[in-house]
Amino acid sequence: MTEIDVVEAFLSRLEALDVEGALNLCSEDVYYQNVPLPGARGKEAVGKQLGTLARFGGGLRVETRNIAANGPIVLTERVDTLTRGSFAMDFWVCGTFEVRDGKIVLWRDYFDWANFVTAGAKGAGRAVVGAVSRRLGR
Repeated sequence: MTEIDVVEAFLSRLEALDVEGALNLCSEDVYYQNVPLPGARGKEAVGKQLGTLARFGGGLRVETRNIAANGPIVLTERVDTLTRGSFAMDFWVCGTFEVRDGKIVLWRDYFDWANFVTAGAKGAGRAVVGAVSRRLGR
């Protein structure tokens, strides 16, 4: 597998909420950070963060807009969608992955807080409008 293949497989497993499968593509000492939030080092710590997504997030869809590699470094530009019930929020994410010996050793995502908060508000608004419409039979 190329470095891009590893990252694409990793993101696909996250979409399927297959935390164990995603972690199998990571090194034991993988480092994950969603900038500007605190990072996590090691499969166990990263697994806890991803497990929270799987338990409380409901769903994840990843739309990769661009992906490029320079040796072991893979850069992604994505739109990630978090869902739970009728709530869905789409937000922009850029990710940096470092792949060594077929395993992800670094995963650092960057997102814009304003975009994230706006996406959450829009998602909540759509969910409320949908719930009211269903209740009114429209």
